[in-house]
Amino acid sequence: MPAREKLILALDVGEPGYALEIVERFGDWVTTFKVGLELFLSGGPDIVRRIQERGKKVFLDLKFHDIPNTVVKSSLAATRLGVSMFNLHASGGFEMMKRAKDAVVETCLRENLPRPKIVAVTVLTSISQEEFRKEMGFQHSLRTHVKHLSSLAHRAGLDGVVASGHEVSMIRNSFGKGFVIVTPGIRPSWSPPDDQMRAMTPKEAIRNGADYIVVGRAVLSQKDPEKAIELISLEVLSA
Repeated sequence: MPAREKLILALDVGEPGYALEIVERFGDWVTTFKVGLELFLSGGPDIVRRIQERGKKVFLDLKFHDIPNTVVKSSLAATRLGVSMFNLHASGGFEMMKRAKDAVVETCLRENLPRPKIVAVTVLTSISQEEFRKEMGFQHSLRTHVKHLSSLAHRAGLDGVVASGHEVSMIRNSFGKGFVIVTPGIRPSWSPPDDQMRAMTPKEAIRNGADYIVVGRAVLSQKDPEKAIELISLEVLSA
């Protein structure tokens, strides 16, 4: 897979017009752009369509986490919007994930729609081991929890998971090559970690087995964003 296919650029901005400027600016480097809560709340479904009109794919990062019926309906709305990938929280449980996946497959077959990849968020990359135990109250390790949630997603028939680079090799070894791993919290060695507690460089994440890496501030907050994405792309290639 070419570097531009492995890179997902996060449009973590609040202005739809600015988001489209970013799409135009980095279109030669990136195939898929991530639309998260902030941009979706300000731009709505229309911002997804406008990105797609420019020949780009959208990873809809809304992290569905609700009762199964609500997540099923939300998943179908995302599917009909034509996104290439969307996510939900694995902590919503097996039933929630399986029903969402089954409904999407059935609807795509019935309505002749392309089926998006569905990936489950395991543990946010902003959460440290200490927070996981002391604040969230878990007695087992964070890695054990990620493996458990990944197993639930795998059994539910999801395409893969969203996980920190620190857990990628464990997930890859446990669930094989066909299980998609999307890795956020990517920070090159020359970029500050910001609020990411479990960050990793692009080269390390790819070498550990990540299929896709999500970059945002590591590019957009740099003095020379084009140079930053070029360096990241070279890291991916070298991995």
